[in-house]
Amino acid sequence: MYTCSDLKKGLKLLIDGEPHVIVQFDFTKPGKGQALYKCKLRNMLTGALFDRTYRSGESFEPASLEERDMQYLYQDETGYVFMDQRTYEQVTIPEDVLGDDKYFLIDNMEVKVLMFGERGIGVTLPNFVNLRVTKAEPWVKGDTAAGNSKPATVETGYTLQVPSFVEEGTLIQIDTRTGEYVTRVKE
Repeated sequence: MYTCSDLKKGLKLLIDGEPHVIVQFDFTKPGKGQALYKCKLRNMLTGALFDRTYRSGESFEPASLEERDMQYLYQDETGYVFMDQRTYEQVTIPEDVLGDDKYFLIDNMEVKVLMFGERGIGVTLPNFVNLRVTKAEPWVKGDTAAGNSKPATVETGYTLQVPSFVEEGTLIQIDTRTGEYVTRVKE
């Protein structure tokens, strides 16, 4: 069990039977009375944000979450399907839970899936992923008025800014934490 003094940003708690993560935290000690702990919480199942204020002395149950090594298999109408590397059990994560991480998934990619019970509620991707550019505007020599970058679309449908020398068919490295271009990859 956690107490109020354990509260901090990033802590995962079980509230009303669902896992929540603290996204913002503020401690206030008024002149008289108990200390107040103001938290902004995000429901890890629905993504909903809400504010709660706790008084010192309250206790909280930790969320029983487990991170498993899994392999991304494919996408179907229900979501994205991952397979546990040890048990070969398959877990489907809905598209809305993945958010922008879906643009960086490649078939057979190994990821860490955050599990709540038997339900997948999040994915930790590798820091960098290599994707092929499928659409990029041609660059005309001397066309520097628009700056040094141009939009490009990669094989997963993600659009990002790349340097002007990147062409269609080029394999590029993307930082999955920021979604930005890192470098060209030699094949």
